[in-house]
Amino acid sequence: MISVLTRHIQGSRSISLIRYGISASYSTGPIYSHHNNTGKTRTRQGIYGSTEVLNPYLTSDDIPTVELCSEVVDEFSSPYEFKSPIIILHGIFGSKSNNRTIARILNKKLTRDVFSLDMRNHGGSPHIGRHDYIGMAADVERWIKSRDFEEKPIIVGHSMGAKTAMSVVLRKPDMCAMLVSMDNAPVATQPQSSFPRYVKALLGIIEDPTMHTAQQAMEKLKSVEESVVVRQFLMTVLQKVKDEKTGEYRFKSRIPLGILNDAIVKGNIANWEFNPWVHRWTGPSLFIRGTQSHFIADEYIQDIGRFFPNFEIRDVDAGHWLNTEKPQECADLICDFVERHEEA
Repeated sequence: MISVLTRHIQGSRSISLIRYGISASYSTGPIYSHHNNTGKTRTRQGIYGSTEVLNPYLTSDDIPTVELCSEVVDEFSSPYEFKSPIIILHGIFGSKSNNRTIARILNKKLTRDVFSLDMRNHGGSPHIGRHDYIGMAADVERWIKSRDFEEKPIIVGHSMGAKTAMSVVLRKPDMCAMLVSMDNAPVATQPQSSFPRYVKALLGIIEDPTMHTAQQAMEKLKSVEESVVVRQFLMTVLQKVKDEKTGEYRFKSRIPLGILNDAIVKGNIANWEFNPWVHRWTGPSLFIRGTQSHFIADEYIQDIGRFFPNFEIRDVDAGHWLNTEKPQECADLICDFVERHEEA
């Protein structure tokens, strides 16, 4: 059954929220509790920051960037017509390899190039002390400009990558054709308590000279994460190397865990500084949420509408790591979304 939600808020105006036919309204007041615009603003700060003025820092191009590592799936790409390529951004602790299954499905069904990127401080991309959404978005923008695509790309992101993708289209509204966010919303939240525990466990594995096998490492990770899928995902952070002193194999990290842990505990990963009064993107936007996850809670739907009025939401029976748990379902939703909007 299709449910209808209507809220009447003084000083509000209605927008269309495409969630199985749900309609809602939103307040146009200056303070939003789910946003944390605490950057270089010129107004008095509210409890979570004032959102009354444009923060030029958020859209600045004067930001140190790195050249991102990427790979492309093009086996089924059409040689006869130019199509919008798809760019996929992974989440924290991830890499471009996490999205290979989705990339292959999208390439085959949509017959276009699908690029997977390694974000800064992940995979094969360079390490840099700064790790926030403005910096990550600037990296992606640099990568897109360097490719000189014939058609505007479709940008897809999961978790940290989703907030980065949202940041790109808000910073550069003419750069992308469509947006897909997998299990993240444009809101500032409390930092995830599980992420620092993951870092601590991974560091424990790396620093333990008696840790030689994947089975030992998986057992260590079990103390902080019950899900086998998530533990296998975290194992991709580790790399086996031969200890020159003992001649035995042990683990090292592929990514700078110290930099990432610092970004997590400081709130950079959970943060969201953009202002819906001045930052809005009206292009087609799809939000895919895991029904077992809290990253796109019902109360965040109005926040999505403020930034991305032309949006829709689809649910997948999965947790936060839905791109790994249910890649086929996620890819099918993305294909349907892209085909409908390209035909319109």
